[in-house]
Amino acid sequence: MKAPLPCHSSPRCAARSKRTRKLCRAPAVAGWNVCRFHGAGGGAPKAKRNGMYRHGEYTSEAIAERKALANLIRHVRQTFGGV
Repeated sequence: MKAPLPCHSSPRCAARSKRTRKLCRAPAVAGWNVCRFHGAGGGAPKAKRNGMYRHGEYTSEAIAERKALANLIRHVRQTFGGV
């Protein structure tokens, strides 16, 4: 009898079907809990490597700056009683 292939003994995908509630039986991608169909290694490239990079409004630095400003405004409103 032939030896099993590495994919036969690899960990399986942890995704579950909405319809049948059964686990996906595809092999999981190395370093991930899910298979390639269920999102392993997904996501867009960061910064200018993403082809839709235009103005920088949604860069991680811009988002962090807006969050810091919102926290400062919230703190000022709480300190001065919503004036």
